[in-house]
Amino acid sequence: MIKATGPDPLMILIPAFNEEGAIESVVREVLDVLPNIPILVVDDCSTDGTRDHALQAGADVLSLPYHLGLGGGVQAGYRLAFELGFSYVIRIDGDGQHDPRDIPAIFEKLKSSGCQMVIGSRFLNAGGQHTSFWRKLGILFFRAVLRPILDREVHDPTSGFVGVNKEAIAVFAKSFPLEYPEIEALVVLQRRRFRFEEVPSQMRKRQAGRSSITPSKSVHYIIHVLLGVFVNILKYGERRTKLKND
Repeated sequence: MIKATGPDPLMILIPAFNEEGAIESVVREVLDVLPNIPILVVDDCSTDGTRDHALQAGADVLSLPYHLGLGGGVQAGYRLAFELGFSYVIRIDGDGQHDPRDIPAIFEKLKSSGCQMVIGSRFLNAGGQHTSFWRKLGILFFRAVLRPILDREVHDPTSGFVGVNKEAIAVFAKSFPLEYPEIEALVVLQRRRFRFEEVPSQMRKRQAGRSSITPSKSVHYIIHVLLGVFVNILKYGERRTKLKND
């Protein structure tokens, strides 16, 4: 069973749903870079061989009894990390698009900066290669939406290549956006006056399967995320009002 050991225990979290074509390679690549770091694959009730392939590659697997979606799977991983006492969690996707060789840079930034979140950004140096035209448009849109909320620019607000420290783990273990969570998670951090940083990362082509974000789902994605951001802003305003009154 996965354990937190050492002074700064780090866990690699890989949420996965029907990723049998890529998950084994992803786990093995992570182990090549960090051979002694625990890897947790959260299998979101896959209907293929995701679980078996992850175990065969050397990961621990948390198998969910029901399909919770990306946010639910990620929160399950954060909750387990919190309960086991991990100080850091770095999440990568199970489709092979993130390069595990970028993990050490995210980890080092987490430790040296003291910030609560570090985002692996495909747009800092790499130019966003292997990102679709429609996704780039969405990212530009959410950059503009988030700029006044966060009071700074975030280059890659939809990145799933994210590291967090124990303060953020404690928050996300209790509450985490369930659908398309990356952008809402930034607003949650802002509500708590947490800080984030970005480091350059590479974006590769999917090793297998296809993205769940299709053009037909793009409008739903934008509306859903905007509603989530709006709700979080309202909660932040209510919290500030309460603190002033107290």
